[in-house]
Order: sequence, then C-alpha cells, then structure tokens
Amino acid sequence: MRQWTICYYLPVPHLSRIAVLSFPGNNCEVESLRAVKQAGMEAVFFKWNDSKEKLKDIDGYFVPGGFSYEDRGRSGMVAARDPLLAFLHEENERGKAIIGNCNGAQILVESGLIPLDRGLKMSLARNALNNEAVGFINEWVWITPTCKRDRCATADWEGVMHLPIAHGEGRFTTKDKDVWQELKKNDQMAFSYCDASGHVSDDPVVTPNGSEFAIAGLCNPNGNVVALMPHPERTENGKPYFDSMKRWIERRAPHPAPLPRGEGSAVWDVPLRSPQLTEIFVGTIITNNEERTVEQAAHRIVPGLKLIQLKYIAPGKTKPEGLLSRLSFFNPNKETALVRQGGAFYRWEADTKKLVPAAKSPLADAVTLLRRDEPDTGAGAIGQGSQTGICYICHGVREQDLLKREVLEVFANPHASSLERMA
Repeated sequence: MRQWTICYYLPVPHLSRIAVLSFPGNNCEVESLRAVKQAGMEAVFFKWNDSKEKLKDIDGYFVPGGFSYEDRGRSGMVAARDPLLAFLHEENERGKAIIGNCNGAQILVESGLIPLDRGLKMSLARNALNNEAVGFINEWVWITPTCKRDRCATADWEGVMHLPIAHGEGRFTTKDKDVWQELKKNDQMAFSYCDASGHVSDDPVVTPNGSEFAIAGLCNPNGNVVALMPHPERTENGKPYFDSMKRWIERRAPHPAPLPRGEGSAVWDVPLRSPQLTEIFVGTIITNNEERTVEQAAHRIVPGLKLIQLKYIAPGKTKPEGLLSRLSFFNPNKETALVRQGGAFYRWEADTKKLVPAAKSPLADAVTLLRRDEPDTGAGAIGQGSQTGICYICHGVREQDLLKREVLEVFANPHASSLERMA
C-alpha cells in the first residue's frame, strides 16, 4: 500500500535589510553590523562609493560612528555633502528608517535630515562647558527616552540605558530659537542624558558635553530619522535601541503629518572685519590635508575654487615674538607664520626669532573668510583679549558666488560659528 507524505512549507519570514553605510574614516562598522544582526535584521555593508543598485531593496539605513574624512572642516561636514546623502534625502521622503550614531549623527545634522528634514538648522558643536573647551570625551553615560514610545524609530523602550560616548563635537546647539520651539511642540527631543535613576539634567556630571537641554538624540518630524551621540551598538545594553528599530520597520508605523520643510534663508550676512592690532597667520610646510578636503567639498558648488587655509590668532596684549618662540604654539619644522601689524605683513624667521618684511600680503587678490567658533575655546591659552579662528583664503571664484549660503556652510556651521570677510 502506497504511503503519502504531506509536507508543509512554512513561509520564511522576511528579515528587514539594513544598510550600514561606511565613509572613509568611519571605524564603528563591525559593532554596528553585529548590533543589527543581533536584533534579528539582515545587515548589509555599503561603502559610500558602491553602486546604488545594492540599495534597491533596503528597508533602513544605519550611519555609524568614527571620524569620516578625519573630521576635516568639522565633524560630518564632508560626508554630509556626498551624493549618497542626496539619495538618503529621497529615502527619507519614502519613510525609510535612517539612524545615525555619533559621527553618523553629525552627518545627519550637517546634511539637514536632522532636525527638520531639510536645511542646516543646528550644530553638533565642540564640547564646551561654561564657554570653556572640555576636549574629547570618552566615558559612560546614562540616557533615557524623552519622547513617546511610538514617536520615533528607536524609542520603543522604557527606563535608562548605560552607554559609552566618544566624541569631541557632540553639543546639540542652534542659534535659531524657533527650532527649539518646533522640537518641543513636535516631541522630537527623543533622548536625553540622565542619571542612573532616570533624572534628566544638564549638570556636567550627567551631560558632560554641554548639550543644550541635556539632549542626547533627536528625531525628525516623521520619526523615521534619528541622530544619537552615545553608542548603543558598542554594548549589549543598547539592544533595546535596535529592537525598537526592527519593530518600527516591521509595523511601518504611521507617521504624523510632516512639518513644512523650509530651505532656510539663502542669505548669510558676512560682515567686513577690521584688521586687529596684531594678527598671526600660521600655515603648513607640507600639504594641508584638511585644506584640500574642504576645497573638494566646496568644489561640488564652486568648481573653480583654490583654497589656502591658515590658523588665525589675534593675540591681544601678547607679543607675537613670544608666542612664535614657543614650540607648543608654533613648530618651525612643520609650519610657517606671517604677522600683520599696522597694515603691513611680516614673515617670522624661526632661526633668528625676528620678524622681517614679507614680499606680499597673503590676502591679496582673494576673498578671505575668517571662521571663529562660538565659544572661542582656543583663545584662553593665548592670553587675555585674544581671538582665534580659521582663515580661508579663496582664489578663482567671484565674491558673489562665494557668499552664497550653501557655499558658506562648507566653511562654517552658522549655529556654532561666525564668518567675517577680512580686509
């Protein structure tokens, strides 16, 4: 008698596919891939210059930490202007989950995906407390969700989470106070620093980077884009964060109506700066890699730009000869220095420790911009009344083309720095 075997084929559940994006200088790809897999999702490694065909069936994106492009210009600035971010803007409009941690958060803020979908609305600025720099922070912190559980892709958990931080530019800040009102009104302040019991505080013991309102992470209006500074991927403590991402994608949570997306003002007023009593301009003998990278980022908008980048110091009452004689301030084996006094430029001769007349002004026949970070955390080491910054000497471009907001935002984030034209 013939026997029949009945086989039941159960459908294989679809695993959400998450692309972990890697830019040159990122260093958290391995733990990010692991965290995605441990949450029950498929992790796809994607280099910034891979074919977009590899992303055609991706359900979400994770932008990991590290130092993309060595943080040249400022953290996240260069990667945020890569064509891949234009693609992520399109994916955002489709409602795809886009999560960025640490350097990934910096990239999302610089790209405008955080906090209001479009336009540079805030900065992840240098860590500072009471206008004093605190440098790179590498320690453990506590965070807690401060939005509704269903508000954003990674907030569907309760309590506190103990996580490491490792960043030099993690201070959420903006000069646009209307942005804070929008974020509060729309419940976009997704995660905050807290103590072990969940009490949110901007006390430096709790919020060591000076982030306004103790913010550790923000979401966009629809909740599908999240920027977080601490590292949940580096510890098992962070698993609820990725589990939440998985549930968000699987249920395709309905999004609230998006906010009107403004591009921001096309005008950035850049005032003319009067020469200071004494000004020092420090360049490098070898190739300045940051100078070349910032130039390449600007080339996407103004292809003809030729850039010279110099450190700028207005030393107040301190004599330039004294500063330039200090190896901790100026290294004659790697650097060159010019000094402007009384409208004339002088070249510093390290061997004789003297200022000698320079052949010409380095600012001649150029449009020169000075970026000064706010607060000016470098001035304290120079002396009372001093100012520091970065000088961008721009050749090969018309002033009216250079002074467009999208170009100026390559040189400085207006929510953390000022720009002035130098005479």
